[in-house]
Amino acid sequence: MFWRLLWKLLRGSSGRLVVAILALVSGGMVISALLNLEFDIERKLTQEFRMLGANLVISPGHDAAQMPGAAPSALMNESDAFAAIQNLKDPAVVAAVPFLYIVERADDTPVVVAGTKLEDLPKLEPSWRIEGQWTSSRDDQIPCVVGRNVVQQLHLALNSPLHLSYVGKTAQLTVVGIVDAGGAEDNQVFLQLPEVQSFAGLPGQIGLVQLSVRGTAKSISDYAARLATALPAYEVRPIRQVTEAEGDLLNRIRLLIVSMVLLILVLTALCVLATMAALAMERRQDVGLMKALGGSITRIVALFMAEVGVLGAAGGLVGAILGIELSRWMGQRVFGTAISVRWEIFPLTIALMVAVALAGALPLRLLGKVKPAVIFRGE
Repeated sequence: MFWRLLWKLLRGSSGRLVVAILALVSGGMVISALLNLEFDIERKLTQEFRMLGANLVISPGHDAAQMPGAAPSALMNESDAFAAIQNLKDPAVVAAVPFLYIVERADDTPVVVAGTKLEDLPKLEPSWRIEGQWTSSRDDQIPCVVGRNVVQQLHLALNSPLHLSYVGKTAQLTVVGIVDAGGAEDNQVFLQLPEVQSFAGLPGQIGLVQLSVRGTAKSISDYAARLATALPAYEVRPIRQVTEAEGDLLNRIRLLIVSMVLLILVLTALCVLATMAALAMERRQDVGLMKALGGSITRIVALFMAEVGVLGAAGGLVGAILGIELSRWMGQRVFGTAISVRWEIFPLTIALMVAVALAGALPLRLLGKVKPAVIFRGE
């Protein structure tokens, strides 16, 4: 009997309840989209910030180690640095790339030459644009990648020869790629690290290591602390501009999402409240008749609360489904990729919509105070 009465109530007040169900579906849709975005925002934001390149640097411990043409005393041992990175075995490390800088001459023009692992540079600096390729499979040439400013200065092109000299030594290179990094790297020539080490007479020596590490500012700082413990002779430091900006932006986005969720919950509850207030006035006679026939106040109020709960659950379920699609669209517009579906969004959204519906159904609880005699007199 209880469920039959509930079904009759839902059918009999369908016109009035449409407004409430639309409010619940709309609120559930936006809330589920925001919650799905909140659960996936850290991963997406981390991916976007990794496009900015390295966010952690290992150096000999003083600024001289980072200067082109650094003296041997300002260098570090390549095997020591990479042994520590390998021993930590942290899956958050996207790339770890060594660099050794020297100043060579090309046709009496000084150029900065960076020895590195060319095949790993795209992982470290995914935003760099390159024309050509990073390495060459030919054994009869020494490949190099040159910055766009060097190309203009020395009038180079792809597959052009490049003659370099350094302290009486000479090398004939072949330009296999032209890089556009948008920074100081556009003024450099990139070679494989062993070539530069041999050219400079510094086997096994590097100037610094740049790392790209996934995670929040705190997790990156924690990894830097562990790496510094493993490398006490060197300086390990996060690039603050990148890590702090990432953490600050993540906190701001989360605060915005939480604020929007709370605001939408309040507005949805007010819309349901207005609808239920009008519905309560219409049902005074029905309640009076139920009480006159011996219905208990508890059962009558439970019947109306069940009706509201069904509306909240239905609105939450439909809203969650629509919200998942909305979050996908938001991900494509903001991050260029869809937001991953988090299935815990469905029960959470349904629970929130049921709670909002019950909070907005406060006027229906006042029906328990209706007196049958007053209703029958038409007052």
